[in-house]
Formats: sequence, C-alpha cells, structure tokens
Amino acid sequence: MTAIDRTLSKADEKAVIAEAEKAVSDIKKARVETAKVIFGQETVVERALVTLLSGGHGLLVGLPGLAKTKLVETLGTVLGLNAGRIQFTPDLMPSDILGSEILQQEENGKRSFQFVKGPIFTQLLMADEINRASPRTQAALLQAMQEYHVTIAGVRNDLPAPFHVLATQNPLEQEGTYPLPEAQLDRFLMQIDVLYPELEAERRILLETTGQTEAKAKAVLTAKRLQEMQMLVRKIPVGESVINAILHLVRSARPGGSTDEMNQYISWGPGPRASQSLMLTARARALLDGRLVPSVDDVLALAEPVLQHRMQLSFAARAERITVQDVIGSIKKSVG
Repeated sequence: MTAIDRTLSKADEKAVIAEAEKAVSDIKKARVETAKVIFGQETVVERALVTLLSGGHGLLVGLPGLAKTKLVETLGTVLGLNAGRIQFTPDLMPSDILGSEILQQEENGKRSFQFVKGPIFTQLLMADEINRASPRTQAALLQAMQEYHVTIAGVRNDLPAPFHVLATQNPLEQEGTYPLPEAQLDRFLMQIDVLYPELEAERRILLETTGQTEAKAKAVLTAKRLQEMQMLVRKIPVGESVINAILHLVRSARPGGSTDEMNQYISWGPGPRASQSLMLTARARALLDGRLVPSVDDVLALAEPVLQHRMQLSFAARAERITVQDVIGSIKKSVG
C-alpha cells in the first residue's frame, strides 16, 4: 500500500466509495446533457471534464469551426457555472481582463477610487485565441491561473470559486500571434487537441444544427457540487504501480532522463507540476469512467495531453521531422 492508501481508514473508504458512486451518477448526467449539443468529440469532452474535475485549466488547440467555443459554453451551462468569454486581440490590455480603478465622486463632493471588476471574475472563463494578445496581456492571466486572485493597486481581489480557464488556440494561423511562454503553458493542466469529427458525427451535426430548432443543454450540476467532486478526486487512493508509471513518464521526458533513443531529441522537459497533473487527472479519469481506483492505462491515456505542451524538442528533432507526440509515444512503450 502507498502512503496515500494508508491515510484512508475503513470508515473513510466506505465514505469515499459512497461519494464516488454518487459522483459517477452525476458525471453520467453531465455527459449525457453535453452530448445533446456536442457531437462526435467524445475524447475532447472527456478531457475537458477531467480537467475541470481535477480543478485545473485547459488549452483547447484546434482549427476554427470545431465547436471549441460551443463546448465551453455548454460545459458552463451543464455544470452550473457562471461563464464568461474574452476575445483576445493584439490591442487587448491587462485592465480589459482584470478590471481597473475608476475615480468616483460622491454627493458630498468627496472623491475616491473604486475597483470595477473585469471579465476574469467568473467561474469558467473562455480565453478565445489566447495567443493573439501581447505577452503583457497574456501575463495578466498568470497570477489568476495559479493563485486564484488578482492584485490591483496593491489590493488582493479573490476570484470566484471554482475558477477555471479554458483557452483556445489555432495551431496553423500564426501571423500576428505571440507564442505562449513556457511559464504560462505550464499553468495549463492539459493541452486538448480538437480534431475533425468522424463522418457519422458530422452527418448528425448537419441534421441537428441547420433546422428550425436546435438542442440546448440544461444545468445538471452546481458550482458547489463540482467543488465537492474536485475534493473527492483528491481522496481517491492511488496504487504504487500508478505512481511509478507517472514518475517514469515524466522523468523520461526530460533531457538525459532515459536511455531511450528519442531522449536525445528533447531540449527541455516537464517539471514536477506535470507529475502532479498526471496524478490528479488519472484519478479524475477513473472516476469519469465509473472506477474507484486509477490504473496505469489512465496514466498512459493522459500522457500526451499532460506532457506535450511542457516539452520542447531540439533543432535536430525538427530537422528529422520528429514530433513531441513521437517522443511521448516512445516513452509510453517503455512503461511496463
């Protein structure tokens, strides 16, 4: 048994099992409701829900028109969260996100500054095309994403709880964009790649979104219930084999971290935050799948979305057309 396992007494185990069974039922309702609006993106929906259940932020990477915005709106509705959207543009300023102080005059003539909250003060924030904003504006999100508060004029302003950022990014059109710095990429729990839908899913999209009426999702959870499930995820026991798999994956993804031939192509790799992310997301994925204990398969399934944005390959790798996905795939094969 691991140290995590030993922290659960028999009474605690029964309580966790009861909580988990109720959570599985609630998650199933949320998935069914989401599927009424989002068609053929089961993996994307699963990873987005895993991200939120783990209490983290997600980076949705995909071409325009693949329902990224619709997904965030739908999840906000289904999970009962207050949702907001910011369209990132080159002229967007930090104050446009965080808010600013304005000078107000009272009836007696006294003047004072009052803080007017920006759109970041919401529970689920969609940062649309985040890489179109300047580095200064991108940096405005850093404190919020990590510390869940912002500081304006030396005063701390707490964000609503729970607080999650789901940002979108176009992988192809890079003109007029600013690549996200490594420090900010590391704040994202997962990079969720949004691909083209399958044939039958696209057929359903045609039939169900071009008529006189269109399906709409309804709330099945509340913000408080989501927070309870996030706490439950942290109580789920993790076996030694899962911990070893996480450590092996993350450490092998660093320069000199393994003897794998692909390791020579890694310029820099993930830090301990990646290990923490894999630990949380493996638990959340197990719960999403109706299981009370995560397995090594959960770790392997989440290795790419958790690690790919935390790695950089060398020039030699790019010259030989080796991708991050190739390297991660090679590392996964070495997990026994």
